[in-house]
Amino acid sequence: MGNDTYFISKQAATGFTGLGSLRGDAMRDAYSQCSKTGKSVEVANTDQSNPPYSLGNFPRVDITFRCVTK
Repeated sequence: MGNDTYFISKQAATGFTGLGSLRGDAMRDAYSQCSKTGKSVEVANTDQSNPPYSLGNFPRVDITFRCVTK
């Protein structure tokens, strides 16, 4: 997105995956991205889907973050 700002979106393939595991996966990706340059993660915004989870509205987590100097 620019200026060391990134966006990650994780969506489950079914309605049976919990938001916690999706959020954990997204945060691991964020930490991995920032660690490439020796920086830390600063979360700017999070969003998630809301139940009921059916017919395409599967659990989803979106995270916007920045890589900042430690």
